[in-house]
Amino acid sequence: MKPLAERMRPQTLKDYVGQKHLVGENAVLFQALKGGNLPSFILWGPPGVGKTTLAKIVAQELNRPFHILSAINSGVKDVRDTIQKAKGQRFFNSPNPVLFIDEIHRFSKSQQDSLLGAVEDGTITLIGATTENPSFEVIAALLSRCQVYVLQPLQKEELIFLINQALEKDEYLQKKEIDIQEYEAILQFSGGDARKLYNILELIANSEQAGRVVVTNEQVIHLIQQNIALYDKAGEQHYDIASAFIKSIRGSDPNAAVYWLARMIEGGEDVKFIARRMMIAASEDIGLANPNALLMATTAFQAVQAVGLPEARIILSQAVIYLATSPKSNSAYLAIGEAQALVGKTGNLSVPLHLRNAPTSMMKDLQYGKGYLYAHDYPDNFIQQEFLPETITGTAIYQPQDNAAEKKSKEWLRFCWKEKYGY
Repeated sequence: MKPLAERMRPQTLKDYVGQKHLVGENAVLFQALKGGNLPSFILWGPPGVGKTTLAKIVAQELNRPFHILSAINSGVKDVRDTIQKAKGQRFFNSPNPVLFIDEIHRFSKSQQDSLLGAVEDGTITLIGATTENPSFEVIAALLSRCQVYVLQPLQKEELIFLINQALEKDEYLQKKEIDIQEYEAILQFSGGDARKLYNILELIANSEQAGRVVVTNEQVIHLIQQNIALYDKAGEQHYDIASAFIKSIRGSDPNAAVYWLARMIEGGEDVKFIARRMMIAASEDIGLANPNALLMATTAFQAVQAVGLPEARIILSQAVIYLATSPKSNSAYLAIGEAQALVGKTGNLSVPLHLRNAPTSMMKDLQYGKGYLYAHDYPDNFIQQEFLPETITGTAIYQPQDNAAEKKSKEWLRFCWKEKYGY
């Protein structure tokens, strides 16, 4: 028998639950379907929110041929074969077929390049699905030819509606007497993921072979703890585990950091996703307390791409332990946040004349660059001058923190700037 999530997959837009900002009346996709003018687009959102379902409904509503590829097990040849097949389905003014690529973020550059011509000349309408930010994962040339639509986790009311709908309409669940007295645990463990929600509901239904099933929070927690592998499969706890991983590095706990690393690897997580998060942590949480941390994380990212699993796990473990045991500072993170807030408040302040570039004689006549002091011409390669716009001069943005590396920076700044960087 098909899983409950597959049995309950909606077939029309009318039955589709959630994402009203995209498919509600007068929303962007609703209007595209109504007008029959469908652009290529990428659906970006967490697992289980209806990306694949929406792609299928879109093709069905417009009566378009529908092709589906998974980035996990499809190569360039599969892409080209599918495009060739799509070309054969186009007759006269018939609408172009839809090619849906699940987990498009896992496609290599060459695989994405192979899509460009067909998307550009209208041979296919591309719909991609990704859990990762397309700005980082999709090549610029392809991204520029696609709209990006963001899908949100399903809300409490939507999840409860899905539960009740399954109990009423599913042929198998109709035969069960299931009385849900408490919803909180089901909703909490589903995390806005409809697929996970249906997995839990099916687990509950199968927990009793006959008779009435009374569902409480305690019962749900007990069942899930007994079947925890079900919810780790293929990294479905993607966001929670990634959060625990980063917080363990931030909290300087190498044991916990390596444990969560192992959970991600065993759950099938993309090693590039793990390595990217480590690069972010190296700057956000370690930063100037140990600048080598970013070098280590960047090298690890490059190495795991070259090596791949299973050996990549050793590289990741080495880097994770290094990050977790490094001294911590978020001064760079706070400084850029402070600077952006200052820009937001003060707007487009003029660059002081002495700091402006003067490549032409007219600019020199306008005093561009006049009065600039070249630091390397002075003792210790430093000379006091103003580098901020006049209206915000003296504003403190960077605050060194209490670690060995930044203490040296603080002493140097105090030596150079005296009271201006007195801290």
